Amino acid sequence: MTKRKDIIKRIKAEAKRHGLTFDIIEGGNHSKMIVDGMIIPLPRHNEIRENTTKAIYGECDPKFGKDWWK
Repeated sequence: MTKRKDIIKRIKAEAKRHGLTFDIIEGGNHSKMIVDGMIIPLPRHNEIRENTTKAIYGECDPKFGKDWWK
């Protein structure tokens, strides 16, 4: 399990490293991270399963490069 705050911190840092904008807005059941205009849903659970974490990171591939988190 990965902590939600750690996912946000990692994606935010990577966006900054690439010179991209990063923001979070609250939706109905999920928060929405916006990385350079691309919306990535993020569950509101404090602990997020590894498979879900990998899927969230994978959605960032178009902005950060394939398998950027490995």
